Amino acid sequence: MRPQQILVVDDDKSILDIVKVYLEQAGYSVLTAGSGTMAMQILIREKPDLLVLDLMLPDRDGWDITSSIRNDKRFAKIPIIMLTARVDDSDKIVGLELGADDYVTKPFNPREIVARVRAQLRRRQFDQAEQSESLEVGPLQLDLEARTLRLHGESIEVTPTEFNLLKIFMESPGHTFGREILLEKALGYGYEGFGRTLDTHIRNLRKKIEPDPNNPTYIQTVYSIGYRLVEG
Repeated sequence: MRPQQILVVDDDKSILDIVKVYLEQAGYSVLTAGSGTMAMQILIREKPDLLVLDLMLPDRDGWDITSSIRNDKRFAKIPIIMLTARVDDSDKIVGLELGADDYVTKPFNPREIVARVRAQLRRRQFDQAEQSESLEVGPLQLDLEARTLRLHGESIEVTPTEFNLLKIFMESPGHTFGREILLEKALGYGYEGFGRTLDTHIRNLRKKIEPDPNNPTYIQTVYSIGYRLVEG
């Protein structure tokens, strides 16, 4: 069985080299690209298992590439970890809203990249290994094998992280989950203090499934604790 394949995209060769070394030491096969155009060419040709994507690239930025991937059914389920040198939360939030599953801020410890990659791929493997079944809560239907969502019978496109969050909610409707628990269960990694990351994913889900995202029917906020899913 071939090792899982990671595509790392950054215009800084020193970053590409060090991330490649650490990921290869962790047992992954690593492809690299120094531009958005090259990244898309490799993506189409190789169909990697995960993408580590720099936000600022010389031709196409990470936001544009993320949007293109999430709008292409061939690649929509590939986990994306975004790298950003910007500390402004708004930049990270935009990336998550476009469909990135996680982000790491530069400068970073290469071991953190390995941990995030491992967590995303472990979660993906676990989901793919599940038996064929579905979850239903009210008009929401989640197919665990096909990893698809239907609302009132209509197909709704969701990112891997959004799917994981819905699965957690729909397995325990009415139960209130704390932010840290949701992040750990959905992403497979400890994210203490990263409440805004979760809030962005929840906001994206509400835009897709709620009749009125500003007055949610299904995913309800439990103030000072977290979120819960109700039948509506």
